[in-house]
Amino acid sequence: MGRRLDDVIAALPDDRRARVEARFEELRDEVESLGELRRAVGKAQTDIASTLKIKQPSVSKIEKQTDMYLSTLKRLSRNERGGLV
Repeated sequence: MGRRLDDVIAALPDDRRARVEARFEELRDEVESLGELRRAVGKAQTDIASTLKIKQPSVSKIEKQTDMYLSTLKRLSRNERGGLV
């Protein structure tokens, strides 16, 4: 079973966790959600679904989640060439 991002961050040393949280705040000011990020790169939910080999309603559900497994986040953020989906 995958690990939750919150669990991984909680296990980090204090100084590293502080840097991660600071960067999170910076990014949150720029992008509020995965849906917003998807729109910023000009992709539709159907585009993401096709790349991930899942159905569009699953993309919608993922975008509404407040926490997810690291494996899901990796699949969302990288395609087979290693770039943003």
